[in-house]
Amino acid sequence: MKHNILLKAKHISLILLWLLICLPCRYTYAQELHNGVQFSQHKILPLYNLKKLGNTIIFQGNRKKKNYFEGWYFKMVSSDCTHIMSIIPGISLSKDGKEQHAFVQMIDGVTAQTSYYSFPIEAFSFSTKKFEIQIGNNYFSEDKIILDLRDSMSSISGTVEMIDQVRYTSGRLMNVGIMGWYRFVPFMECYHGVVSLTHTLKGALKVNDVIHTFDQGKGYIEKDWGSGMPSSWIWMQSNHFNEPGTSLMLSVASIPWLGKSFNGFLGFLYHEGKTYHFATYRRTKLHLEVTESNLVNIRIENKKNTIIIQARSKDAGLLKAPVQGSMDRRIAESINAELKVTLLDKKGKSIFVDSTVIAGLEMVGDFKKLQGLLK
Repeated sequence: MKHNILLKAKHISLILLWLLICLPCRYTYAQELHNGVQFSQHKILPLYNLKKLGNTIIFQGNRKKKNYFEGWYFKMVSSDCTHIMSIIPGISLSKDGKEQHAFVQMIDGVTAQTSYYSFPIEAFSFSTKKFEIQIGNNYFSEDKIILDLRDSMSSISGTVEMIDQVRYTSGRLMNVGIMGWYRFVPFMECYHGVVSLTHTLKGALKVNDVIHTFDQGKGYIEKDWGSGMPSSWIWMQSNHFNEPGTSLMLSVASIPWLGKSFNGFLGFLYHEGKTYHFATYRRTKLHLEVTESNLVNIRIENKKNTIIIQARSKDAGLLKAPVQGSMDRRIAESINAELKVTLLDKKGKSIFVDSTVIAGLEMVGDFKKLQGLLK
């Protein structure tokens, strides 16, 4: 009798161990949101609209039903630079509201391979307290991502943590994000936010049976929301320079507004603990020249500094982008582009000179029309 009981107990233990190993990752990766609500079911959220005005990184689309998208961009580079990956979670609501879904995109910066995982809109939840979203059993915040993605072609699973984030501050009394007062201009098709200029990574992702380890690697997070991306733009970003802690982002775009359009730009250079801001609304001049189909030269000037950038696109993967809320546009993004950056003071003395071959670069639409002087 005692032998039979021990044998049964052993069998039960083996079955439990088998279940732990073989059950899908979603049962071990689930993480509860702080004051989480399901997007497709929530009603009025007291004071939330006021809260999101002063905090652009949290979910902005709580009352949207159609013609809307919102997405966050997580870039991750391993410490030895052998793994470069960007993960983009978000939601898409078509112009008529009939097509609604959540999604997670992935682009591999080494192979240029991309994947798109679609979810019913009921799978999307967000926190009313902080930046936290959940898509199915995938979790995203400024501190961590947990992935459990699979379809007939590919799979991604694992956890990566973000440590020692450098958050964007405008350097002004009211920190409304990188768009400044443009953040409050109505009827713009696209708004932009920066979550973390740079941070350290910890963890790993398993992609189609290949382990990508990101311990001591570098990461960056930004976001976009609205009804669609600009008609044309040039965007670049890197926080992988020879001088540790340095980070750069620049976006130059043709921006539709009330039936017309205007060219504008915004960005930053973070170096040695100081953020150098530049944007159309900051009394800054930018001169852009496209010298080849994949090469741009940029000069940015204000009263204190000059920044000179040369950017060259390399291998690119195709990502889905929104048009009137629907993810119907295809854009090419290189995340192993080349950047050369020089920062000068007002007397022309060099403060920072560096280059990188690990950078994100998008040159989309009729971007040659962006050439010339913007101010």
